[in-house]
Amino acid sequence: MSQTNHTEIAIVGAGIVGLAHALAAAKRGYKVTVFERNLEAVGASIRNFGMVWPVGQPLGKLRDRACRSREIWLEVVEKAGLYHDPSGSLLLAYRQDELDVLEEFTATNEGIDTIALLNAEAVAKKSEAAITEGLLGALWSSTEVTVDPREVIQKLPAFLASNYPIEFQFGKVVNAIAYPNLQVGNESWTADRIFVCSGADFETLYPQIYAESNITKVKLQMMRTVSQPANWRLGPSLYAGLTLTHYGSFSHCETLDALKKRIELETPHFPEWGIHVMVSQNGLGELILGDSHEYGLTPDPFDRAEINNYVLDYLQTFAKFPELKISETWHGVYAKLAGKTEFIAEPEANVTIVNGLSGAGMTLSFGLAEENISLL
Repeated sequence: MSQTNHTEIAIVGAGIVGLAHALAAAKRGYKVTVFERNLEAVGASIRNFGMVWPVGQPLGKLRDRACRSREIWLEVVEKAGLYHDPSGSLLLAYRQDELDVLEEFTATNEGIDTIALLNAEAVAKKSEAAITEGLLGALWSSTEVTVDPREVIQKLPAFLASNYPIEFQFGKVVNAIAYPNLQVGNESWTADRIFVCSGADFETLYPQIYAESNITKVKLQMMRTVSQPANWRLGPSLYAGLTLTHYGSFSHCETLDALKKRIELETPHFPEWGIHVMVSQNGLGELILGDSHEYGLTPDPFDRAEINNYVLDYLQTFAKFPELKISETWHGVYAKLAGKTEFIAEPEANVTIVNGLSGAGMTLSFGLAEENISLL
Protein backbone atom coordinates (compact mmCIF):
# COMPACT_ATOMS: atom_id res chain seq x y z
CA MET A 1 0.00 0.00 0.00
CA SER A 2 1.41 3.40 -0.98
CA GLN A 3 2.12 5.89 1.78
CA THR A 4 -0.23 8.85 2.19
CA ASN A 5 1.43 12.21 2.79
CA HIS A 6 -0.27 14.90 4.82
CA THR A 7 -0.17 18.69 4.93
CA GLU A 8 -2.34 21.21 6.73
CA ILE A 9 -2.86 23.51 3.73
CA ALA A 10 -2.54 22.21 0.17
CA ILE A 11 -2.33 24.77 -2.61
CA VAL A 12 -2.57 23.88 -6.28
CA GLY A 13 -0.59 26.31 -8.43
CA ALA A 14 2.60 28.30 -7.78
CA GLY A 15 1.62 31.43 -9.67
CA ILE A 16 1.06 34.67 -7.80
CA VAL A 17 -2.35 33.64 -6.43
CA GLY A 18 -0.95 30.39 -5.05
CA LEU A 19 2.15 32.06 -3.61
CA ALA A 20 0.04 34.72 -1.93
CA HIS A 21 -2.19 32.13 -0.26
CA ALA A 22 0.83 30.08 0.79
CA LEU A 23 2.40 33.12 2.47
CA ALA A 24 -0.82 34.19 4.19
CA ALA A 25 -1.34 30.68 5.59
CA ALA A 26 2.27 30.15 6.64
CA LYS A 27 2.38 33.50 8.46
CA ARG A 28 -0.44 32.15 10.61
CA GLY A 29 1.59 29.05 11.45
CA TYR A 30 0.03 26.53 9.08
CA LYS A 31 2.16 23.91 7.36
CA VAL A 32 1.71 24.53 3.63
CA THR A 33 2.45 22.42 0.56
CA VAL A 34 2.28 23.99 -2.89
CA PHE A 35 1.86 21.73 -5.93
CA GLU A 36 2.86 23.05 -9.36
CA ARG A 37 2.51 20.94 -12.49
CA ASN A 38 5.49 22.62 -14.19
CA LEU A 39 9.08 22.75 -13.00
CA GLU A 40 8.38 26.43 -12.36
CA ALA A 41 5.28 28.55 -12.86
CA VAL A 42 5.09 29.63 -16.50
CA GLY A 43 1.55 31.00 -16.84
CA ALA A 44 0.00 34.46 -16.62
CA SER A 45 2.02 35.37 -13.52
CA ILE A 46 5.26 35.75 -15.47
CA ARG A 47 3.73 37.24 -18.61
CA ASN A 48 2.70 40.68 -17.40
CA PHE A 49 4.07 44.15 -16.66
CA GLY A 50 4.93 43.40 -13.05
CA MET A 51 2.83 46.40 -12.07
CA VAL A 52 1.23 46.56 -8.64
CA TRP A 53 -1.44 49.08 -9.59
CA PRO A 54 -3.73 50.35 -6.80
CA VAL A 55 -4.81 53.43 -8.76
CA GLY A 56 -6.56 51.13 -11.25
CA GLN A 57 -8.92 49.78 -8.59
CA PRO A 58 -12.11 51.60 -7.58
CA LEU A 59 -12.36 53.20 -4.15
CA GLY A 60 -13.56 50.92 -1.40
CA LYS A 61 -12.92 47.22 -0.95
CA LEU A 62 -10.80 46.73 -4.08
CA ARG A 63 -8.59 49.81 -3.58
CA ASP A 64 -8.09 48.75 0.05
CA ARG A 65 -7.21 45.22 -1.08
CA ALA A 66 -4.74 46.59 -3.62
CA CYS A 67 -3.08 48.84 -1.03
CA ARG A 68 -2.79 45.92 1.39
CA SER A 69 -1.24 43.88 -1.41
CA ARG A 70 1.24 46.68 -2.02
CA GLU A 71 2.29 46.63 1.64
CA ILE A 72 2.89 42.87 1.51
CA TRP A 73 4.74 43.10 -1.80
CA LEU A 74 7.16 45.67 -0.38
CA GLU A 75 7.69 43.62 2.77
CA VAL A 76 8.39 40.44 0.78
CA VAL A 77 10.63 41.81 -1.97
CA GLU A 78 12.69 43.85 0.49
CA LYS A 79 13.31 40.79 2.65
CA ALA A 80 14.00 38.61 -0.38
CA GLY A 81 16.31 41.17 -1.99
CA LEU A 82 14.32 41.24 -5.23
CA TYR A 83 13.99 44.13 -7.68
CA HIS A 84 11.20 46.58 -6.96
CA ASP A 85 10.62 50.17 -7.95
CA PRO A 86 7.98 52.16 -6.00
CA SER A 87 8.18 55.06 -8.45
CA GLY A 88 4.44 55.59 -8.97
CA SER A 89 2.71 56.28 -12.27
CA LEU A 90 1.71 59.05 -14.66
CA LEU A 91 -1.38 58.96 -16.87
CA LEU A 92 -0.85 61.51 -19.65
CA ALA A 93 -3.72 63.42 -21.30
CA TYR A 94 -3.34 65.15 -24.68
CA ARG A 95 -7.00 65.57 -25.64
CA GLN A 96 -9.65 67.57 -23.81
CA ASP A 97 -11.92 64.54 -23.34
CA GLU A 98 -9.03 62.70 -21.62
CA LEU A 99 -8.38 65.65 -19.34
CA ASP A 100 -12.11 65.85 -18.56
CA VAL A 101 -12.01 62.29 -17.21
CA LEU A 102 -8.91 63.00 -15.14
CA GLU A 103 -10.49 66.10 -13.64
CA GLU A 104 -13.67 64.19 -12.78
CA PHE A 105 -11.62 61.33 -11.36
CA THR A 106 -9.59 63.58 -9.06
CA ALA A 107 -12.75 65.41 -7.98
CA THR A 108 -14.44 62.12 -7.04
CA ASN A 109 -11.30 60.96 -5.22
CA GLU A 110 -11.05 64.15 -3.18
CA GLY A 111 -9.02 63.73 -0.03
CA ILE A 112 -6.87 60.91 -1.43
CA ASP A 113 -3.37 62.30 -0.89
CA THR A 114 -1.64 59.75 -3.14
CA ILE A 115 -2.95 61.30 -6.37
CA ALA A 116 -2.68 64.73 -7.96
CA LEU A 117 -3.42 66.42 -11.27
CA LEU A 118 -0.21 67.85 -12.74
CA ASN A 119 0.54 70.29 -15.54
CA ALA A 120 3.14 69.68 -18.23
CA GLU A 121 5.89 71.50 -16.32
CA ALA A 122 5.39 69.31 -13.24
CA VAL A 123 5.31 66.19 -15.39
CA ALA A 124 8.67 67.11 -16.96
CA LYS A 125 10.21 67.22 -13.48
CA LYS A 126 8.99 63.70 -12.71
CA SER A 127 9.68 62.04 -16.07
CA GLU A 128 12.13 62.67 -18.87
CA ALA A 129 10.37 59.96 -20.88
CA ALA A 130 6.98 61.67 -20.98
CA ILE A 131 6.30 63.81 -24.04
CA THR A 132 5.21 67.19 -22.74
CA GLU A 133 4.55 68.88 -26.10
CA GLY A 134 0.78 69.17 -26.38
CA LEU A 135 0.30 67.69 -22.91
CA LEU A 136 -2.81 69.12 -21.23
CA GLY A 137 -2.32 67.44 -17.88
CA ALA A 138 -1.53 64.18 -16.14
CA LEU A 139 -2.70 62.08 -13.24
CA TRP A 140 0.16 61.44 -10.82
CA SER A 141 -0.23 58.50 -8.43
CA SER A 142 2.41 57.55 -5.87
CA THR A 143 1.10 54.07 -5.03
CA GLU A 144 2.29 52.05 -8.02
CA VAL A 145 5.17 49.61 -7.63
CA THR A 146 6.93 47.65 -10.36
CA VAL A 147 8.48 44.24 -9.79
CA ASP A 148 9.99 41.88 -12.35
CA PRO A 149 7.39 39.10 -12.73
CA ARG A 150 9.91 36.65 -14.16
CA GLU A 151 12.23 37.20 -11.22
CA VAL A 152 9.67 37.17 -8.42
CA ILE A 153 7.76 34.10 -9.63
CA GLN A 154 11.00 32.20 -10.13
CA LYS A 155 12.74 33.24 -6.89
CA LEU A 156 9.95 33.70 -4.36
CA PRO A 157 9.40 29.95 -3.82
CA ALA A 158 12.95 29.46 -2.52
CA PHE A 159 12.64 32.51 -0.29
CA LEU A 160 9.28 31.37 1.09
CA ALA A 161 10.50 27.81 1.66
CA SER A 162 13.53 29.12 3.57
CA ASN A 163 11.61 31.49 5.81
CA TYR A 164 8.20 29.86 6.36
CA PRO A 165 6.74 26.36 6.82
CA ILE A 166 6.11 26.05 3.08
CA GLU A 167 7.15 23.11 0.91
CA PHE A 168 7.04 23.25 -2.89
CA GLN A 169 6.34 20.22 -5.04
CA PHE A 170 7.31 21.26 -8.57
CA GLY A 171 6.63 19.01 -11.53
CA LYS A 172 3.74 17.43 -9.61
CA VAL A 173 0.32 17.35 -11.25
CA VAL A 174 -2.75 17.21 -9.02
CA ASN A 175 -4.97 14.81 -10.95
CA ALA A 176 -8.01 14.65 -8.66
CA ILE A 177 -9.38 16.11 -5.43
CA ALA A 178 -11.93 14.47 -3.14
CA TYR A 179 -11.57 16.07 0.27
CA PRO A 180 -9.42 15.41 2.21
CA ASN A 181 -7.62 13.49 -0.52
CA LEU A 182 -5.49 14.73 -3.39
CA GLN A 183 -4.11 12.45 -6.06
CA VAL A 184 -0.74 13.87 -7.11
CA GLY A 185 0.61 11.75 -9.95
CA ASN A 186 1.12 8.35 -8.34
CA GLU A 187 1.25 9.87 -4.83
CA SER A 188 -1.59 10.13 -2.33
CA TRP A 189 -1.91 13.22 -0.15
CA THR A 190 -4.39 14.48 2.43
CA ALA A 191 -4.88 18.05 3.62
CA ASP A 192 -6.97 19.87 6.20
CA ARG A 193 -7.74 22.64 3.70
CA ILE A 194 -7.25 22.80 -0.05
CA PHE A 195 -6.97 25.90 -2.23
CA VAL A 196 -7.04 25.52 -6.01
CA CYS A 197 -5.16 28.51 -7.47
CA SER A 198 -4.20 27.08 -10.84
CA GLY A 199 -5.35 29.86 -13.15
CA ALA A 200 -7.24 28.96 -16.29
CA ASP A 201 -6.08 25.35 -15.83
CA PHE A 202 -8.58 24.68 -13.05
CA GLU A 203 -10.98 23.43 -15.74
CA THR A 204 -9.03 20.15 -15.79
CA LEU A 205 -9.85 19.52 -12.11
CA TYR A 206 -13.40 20.86 -12.09
CA PRO A 207 -14.72 20.86 -15.67
CA GLN A 208 -18.38 21.19 -14.68
CA ILE A 209 -17.78 24.13 -12.33
CA TYR A 210 -15.62 25.74 -14.99
CA ALA A 211 -18.32 25.27 -17.65
CA GLU A 212 -21.02 26.72 -15.40
CA SER A 213 -18.91 29.66 -14.18
CA ASN A 214 -19.12 31.72 -17.41
CA ILE A 215 -15.38 32.32 -17.08
CA THR A 216 -13.68 33.20 -20.32
CA LYS A 217 -10.02 33.55 -21.22
CA VAL A 218 -8.19 36.69 -22.21
CA LYS A 219 -5.12 36.70 -24.43
CA LEU A 220 -2.81 39.70 -24.27
CA GLN A 221 0.21 40.51 -26.45
CA MET A 222 3.30 42.10 -24.93
CA MET A 223 6.86 43.10 -25.77
CA ARG A 224 10.07 44.12 -24.10
CA THR A 225 12.99 46.15 -25.34
CA VAL A 226 16.69 45.64 -24.99
CA SER A 227 18.25 47.17 -21.86
CA GLN A 228 18.34 50.93 -22.03
CA PRO A 229 21.85 52.39 -22.50
CA ALA A 230 23.89 54.11 -19.78
CA ASN A 231 21.62 52.85 -16.98
CA TRP A 232 18.79 55.11 -18.19
CA ARG A 233 15.73 54.77 -15.98
CA LEU A 234 12.10 55.32 -16.89
CA GLY A 235 10.99 56.59 -13.50
CA PRO A 236 7.20 56.45 -13.04
CA SER A 237 5.38 53.92 -15.21
CA LEU A 238 3.58 55.71 -18.04
CA TYR A 239 0.21 55.32 -19.69
CA ALA A 240 -2.20 57.54 -21.59
CA GLY A 241 -5.81 58.16 -22.57
CA LEU A 242 -6.63 54.67 -23.84
CA THR A 243 -6.09 53.23 -20.37
CA LEU A 244 -8.94 55.32 -18.99
CA THR A 245 -11.28 52.98 -20.86
CA HIS A 246 -9.76 49.86 -19.29
CA TYR A 247 -9.47 50.20 -15.51
CA GLY A 248 -12.44 50.00 -13.17
CA SER A 249 -11.33 52.97 -11.11
CA PHE A 250 -12.37 55.30 -13.94
CA SER A 251 -15.62 53.57 -14.92
CA HIS A 252 -17.81 55.78 -12.70
CA CYS A 253 -16.77 58.94 -14.56
CA GLU A 254 -19.65 60.32 -16.64
CA THR A 255 -17.17 62.01 -18.98
CA LEU A 256 -15.81 58.61 -20.01
CA ASP A 257 -18.60 58.02 -22.56
CA ALA A 258 -17.47 60.88 -24.78
CA LEU A 259 -13.89 59.61 -24.71
CA LYS A 260 -14.97 56.08 -25.64
CA LYS A 261 -17.09 57.33 -28.53
CA ARG A 262 -14.23 59.42 -29.89
CA ILE A 263 -11.80 56.49 -29.71
CA GLU A 264 -14.29 54.18 -31.46
CA LEU A 265 -14.80 56.74 -34.21
CA GLU A 266 -11.18 57.76 -34.80
CA THR A 267 -9.31 54.53 -34.00
CA PRO A 268 -11.73 51.57 -34.01
CA HIS A 269 -8.82 49.08 -33.99
CA PHE A 270 -8.11 50.00 -30.35
CA PRO A 271 -11.44 48.80 -28.93
CA GLU A 272 -11.57 45.96 -31.49
CA TRP A 273 -8.42 44.38 -30.01
CA GLY A 274 -8.85 45.74 -26.48
CA ILE A 275 -5.65 47.76 -26.78
CA HIS A 276 -4.46 50.17 -24.15
CA VAL A 277 -0.81 51.04 -23.83
CA MET A 278 1.43 51.11 -20.76
CA VAL A 279 5.17 50.94 -20.17
CA SER A 280 7.16 49.86 -17.11
CA GLN A 281 10.83 48.98 -16.60
CA ASN A 282 12.51 46.01 -14.93
CA GLY A 283 15.76 45.78 -13.00
CA LEU A 284 17.70 44.88 -16.14
CA GLY A 285 16.74 48.20 -17.69
CA GLU A 286 14.39 46.61 -20.22
CA LEU A 287 11.08 48.34 -20.97
CA ILE A 288 7.94 46.18 -20.74
CA LEU A 289 5.31 47.25 -23.28
CA GLY A 290 1.72 46.28 -24.01
CA ASP A 291 -0.99 45.26 -24.31
CA SER A 292 -4.10 43.92 -26.02
CA HIS A 293 -7.14 41.88 -24.92
CA GLU A 294 -8.70 39.12 -27.03
CA TYR A 295 -11.56 37.23 -25.39
CA GLY A 296 -12.60 33.61 -25.94
CA LEU A 297 -12.30 30.11 -24.52
CA THR A 298 -9.79 29.08 -27.19
CA PRO A 299 -7.18 31.84 -27.55
CA ASP A 300 -5.46 32.10 -30.92
CA PRO A 301 -1.98 30.56 -30.44
CA PHE A 302 -0.53 32.95 -33.03
CA ASP A 303 0.27 36.60 -32.33
CA ARG A 304 -0.65 39.44 -34.65
CA ALA A 305 2.13 41.77 -35.76
CA GLU A 306 -0.34 44.58 -36.41
CA ILE A 307 -1.40 44.58 -32.75
CA ASN A 308 2.20 45.07 -31.63
CA ASN A 309 2.58 47.82 -34.22
CA TYR A 310 -0.55 49.58 -32.93
CA VAL A 311 0.92 49.45 -29.42
CA LEU A 312 4.29 50.81 -30.53
CA ASP A 313 2.79 53.58 -32.64
CA TYR A 314 0.53 54.77 -29.83
CA LEU A 315 3.32 54.49 -27.27
CA GLN A 316 5.44 56.94 -29.23
CA THR A 317 2.69 59.56 -29.07
CA PHE A 318 3.20 59.97 -25.33
CA ALA A 319 6.66 58.63 -24.43
CA LYS A 320 10.23 58.71 -25.76
CA PHE A 321 13.14 56.45 -24.90
CA PRO A 322 16.83 56.15 -25.74
CA GLU A 323 16.31 52.71 -27.30
CA LEU A 324 13.08 51.11 -28.54
CA LYS A 325 14.60 48.00 -30.13
CA ILE A 326 12.38 45.01 -29.32
CA SER A 327 14.14 41.94 -27.95
CA GLU A 328 11.13 39.73 -27.15
CA THR A 329 7.45 39.38 -27.89
CA TRP A 330 5.02 37.00 -26.21
CA HIS A 331 1.44 36.54 -25.14
CA GLY A 332 -0.22 35.63 -21.88
CA VAL A 333 -3.62 34.12 -21.10
CA TYR A 334 -5.62 34.71 -17.93
CA ALA A 335 -9.10 33.84 -16.72
CA LYS A 336 -11.80 36.50 -16.47
CA LEU A 337 -15.35 36.51 -15.20
CA ALA A 338 -17.35 39.41 -16.64
CA GLY A 339 -18.43 41.89 -13.99
CA LYS A 340 -16.41 40.20 -11.23
CA THR A 341 -12.96 40.83 -9.80
CA GLU A 342 -12.45 37.25 -8.67
CA PHE A 343 -14.07 33.84 -8.88
CA ILE A 344 -14.30 31.94 -5.61
CA ALA A 345 -16.13 28.63 -5.35
CA GLU A 346 -16.32 25.76 -2.89
CA PRO A 347 -16.94 22.50 -4.77
CA GLU A 348 -17.03 20.71 -1.40
CA ALA A 349 -16.37 21.56 2.23
CA ASN A 350 -12.80 22.72 2.93
CA VAL A 351 -11.94 23.02 -0.78
CA THR A 352 -11.79 26.54 -2.26
CA ILE A 353 -11.18 27.53 -5.86
CA VAL A 354 -9.62 31.00 -6.20
CA ASN A 355 -9.51 32.19 -9.77
CA GLY A 356 -10.46 34.84 -12.29
CA LEU A 357 -8.61 37.88 -10.91
CA SER A 358 -9.14 39.31 -14.39
CA GLY A 359 -5.63 40.49 -15.12
CA ALA A 360 -5.11 42.14 -11.71
CA GLY A 361 -3.38 39.21 -10.03
CA MET A 362 -0.18 41.10 -9.29
CA THR A 363 -2.20 43.95 -7.78
CA LEU A 364 -4.79 42.05 -5.75
CA SER A 365 -3.51 38.55 -4.89
CA PHE A 366 -1.74 39.24 -1.60
CA GLY A 367 -4.68 41.22 -0.22
CA LEU A 368 -7.23 38.66 -1.39
CA ALA A 369 -5.20 35.85 0.15
CA GLU A 370 -5.17 37.65 3.50
CA GLU A 371 -8.96 37.86 3.36
CA ASN A 372 -9.42 34.20 2.40
CA ILE A 373 -6.95 32.78 4.91
CA SER A 374 -8.35 34.94 7.74
CA LEU A 375 -11.59 33.00 7.37
CA LEU A 376 -9.96 29.68 8.31
